[in-house]
Amino acid sequence: MGKRLEITKESFSNEKEIEQLVARACDLMEQIYSDGDYPKLMIKRTWSEHNPIITGEMARPDAYRWYLSREIRKLVTKGAEVKIFPSRPKVALNDPALFDNADEDEWDITQKKLFLFTPERIDISLDRLEHYTGTRPEDFQRYILFTNYDMHVEVFNSLYPDCVKPSRSVQMPAYHHKLPNNKGFTLINMGVGPSNAKTISDHVAVLRPDAMVMVGHCGGLRNHQEIGDFVLATGFMRADRVLDDVLPLNIPITPNHLLNVFLKEVLDKYERSYRLGTVFTTANRNWEFMKRQTVQDIHISRSLAVDMESATVATNGYRYRVPFATLLCVSDKPLHGKPKLTGDAQSFYENSKELHLKIVMEALEMSKEHNPEGLPNSSIRAINEPLMGGPE
Repeated sequence: MGKRLEITKESFSNEKEIEQLVARACDLMEQIYSDGDYPKLMIKRTWSEHNPIITGEMARPDAYRWYLSREIRKLVTKGAEVKIFPSRPKVALNDPALFDNADEDEWDITQKKLFLFTPERIDISLDRLEHYTGTRPEDFQRYILFTNYDMHVEVFNSLYPDCVKPSRSVQMPAYHHKLPNNKGFTLINMGVGPSNAKTISDHVAVLRPDAMVMVGHCGGLRNHQEIGDFVLATGFMRADRVLDDVLPLNIPITPNHLLNVFLKEVLDKYERSYRLGTVFTTANRNWEFMKRQTVQDIHISRSLAVDMESATVATNGYRYRVPFATLLCVSDKPLHGKPKLTGDAQSFYENSKELHLKIVMEALEMSKEHNPEGLPNSSIRAINEPLMGGPE
């Protein structure tokens, strides 16, 4: 195979030939990377008046081949011209220059991008993803579920006993129910707290998943909530603070509307009690020890529930243009004399764990059925930086 490939409208005459060309394109990108260079794409879009040519480099194309295949196919079908060729030698992961080229502060927000991340950032993130989760980036599926409880892992393993599991003891173990074209589920037990939530979602975003969903527990804050009720987030109070420096607090963060529609439909199907509203995410697990100030903030935000991860995952979903949603289950009511106590908590966990996970996965199955090419994400794309395709 040569080191260059050009696809034009004259290169194919039917769908089968398009598929063959896309496969060749992906094979070439993988070969270029394996041979020691970053692959570069140049896309010419004749329909774009202001940005007809977009270019981009990448690393580890085998890890998200499904995504590259889908996006290149869409572009070629629409009439774009695609060129693939080696760009420059790979930067070693132990090269001090690596982080100079992975620095998000260097993003030019006025320049349209083919890829959101530099190849250096992709390389280091996928290496760290394997380090944290104990599984290969290639095993990750399009639909990512985040939890911080072993019980959800137990349910996932019982539903999918043949899932790919971590190869060793790790900090944030991942489990993958693999399906063709990466259309299965990945469950990550990321641990507790917004720092962990930021760390893992920073790296997962490089794989361009179709959806990220937080499957967690929360403290109920309203009188008319019971232990075991669900909370479907429609907004977030960002009291976690870990992303304030990179995304101002005055930027509204809202979940993907279609994901919430599917989650609500499944909740109604099971006739579960739930409420929609704001989730208050804090970095302080013992916020009750500063009750007066925290409760004032909760009242101002009209929050329904408090947790430690949801807003962080949602904010990174927004930053990195990944559709996201949050479904929490009320495990305690700290303001109503029902704190999370060991005996009560264990009983609640046992009664809630299976249905909680199933509701989310059923909603994602609906999403796959209605949006086989991925959820629309124009609402979280900036007008000046499309990823791969788009009408601009």
